[in-house]
Amino acid sequence: MKATWIVLDGVGVGALPDADQYGDEGSDTLGNVAEALNGLRLPNLQRMGLGNLHTIAGVPPESSPRANTGRMAAASPGKDSTTGHWELAGLVLEDAFPVYPDGFPAEVVERFTESIEREIIGNIAASGTEIIERLGDEHVSTGKPILYTSADSVFQLAAHEDVIPVDTLYAYCAIAREWLSGEHAGGRVIARPFTGSSGRYERTPRRKDFSLEPPGETLLDRMHDASLPVLGVGKVGELFAGRGVTEAIKTASNRDGIDTTIGLMRELNRGLIIANLIDFDTLYGHRNDAVGFARSLEEFDEALNEIAGRMSKDDLLVLTADHGNDPTTPSTDHSREYVPLVVYWPRGRSGVDLGTRESFADLGATLADYFGTQPTPCGRSFLEVIR
Repeated sequence: MKATWIVLDGVGVGALPDADQYGDEGSDTLGNVAEALNGLRLPNLQRMGLGNLHTIAGVPPESSPRANTGRMAAASPGKDSTTGHWELAGLVLEDAFPVYPDGFPAEVVERFTESIEREIIGNIAASGTEIIERLGDEHVSTGKPILYTSADSVFQLAAHEDVIPVDTLYAYCAIAREWLSGEHAGGRVIARPFTGSSGRYERTPRRKDFSLEPPGETLLDRMHDASLPVLGVGKVGELFAGRGVTEAIKTASNRDGIDTTIGLMRELNRGLIIANLIDFDTLYGHRNDAVGFARSLEEFDEALNEIAGRMSKDDLLVLTADHGNDPTTPSTDHSREYVPLVVYWPRGRSGVDLGTRESFADLGATLADYFGTQPTPCGRSFLEVIR
């Protein structure tokens, strides 16, 4: 008995009612990408019922879908990965993480530079590729790390691997994580190493996230208490600060994450696999690359039959997202959107319309119900509806 929960990072399905408060009116990651490319070709997701939960050009509804489908609204404020994953795991936040659209205040910068005994450059909100293009040469010539943020609650530190070794960059980020608390308790501190030369700088796969610990119990804690293994693929372990994760496996790409997940499905007989496929978000959403986004969706679709083929009749497969990241809008940031809910259970029902769930936390509640653990703090299980 195992469940495989795959987060298609950034693959939202339409603006939430409060999207205007975040500047995200009209965002619809999956729908807009499909429209921009005159339709998507996702035959396996189509058979699962993806077109039943949202209008997607090229992916019509199925009369007899293999899976059960719906969409979930965010009950927590914000639109960042940490908040999204915590809520998916059954923990709803009351307050949003702090954000810094004008850069970090002087007291934060001063404390950080004193702690690492180096000056910084940057301290602005920018995309990761843009900031190293703009400030990479100055960083290389001065040795000063590049500090930046985004519309999300992130303290990001970029450095060339030949200027500041990766382990040193990680140490700097660990220092920041240790004292970024209280009013400045941001969701994540992220190390962003890069390589290359002037005009050709590239970020490397050695990114590392330093997240806050969840302020309450999540599904992962419930699994741990029940002595059930949780295997985190991609950045999952970091998003939960390691808590409740039996084994964390880093990956370099969606393809790597897909292959790793399939391998774990072969090996694991009992427990939960949580995989985050980050390329949709990092490589395509943040870079406004709708074509690359579509190709990445097609890559996942091609692998879906093999993923489903690794399941026994008792196993559960869940596909969802943690927020949107619409590459067709002017913004390069996450978008406040509904997320898809696709649930395939060979021994259960299929074709059930799960509707619009009031919270991402319904997924965590359902998985707790499936494994027979103590309930999660938030969310309503829909397991009986698909049993």
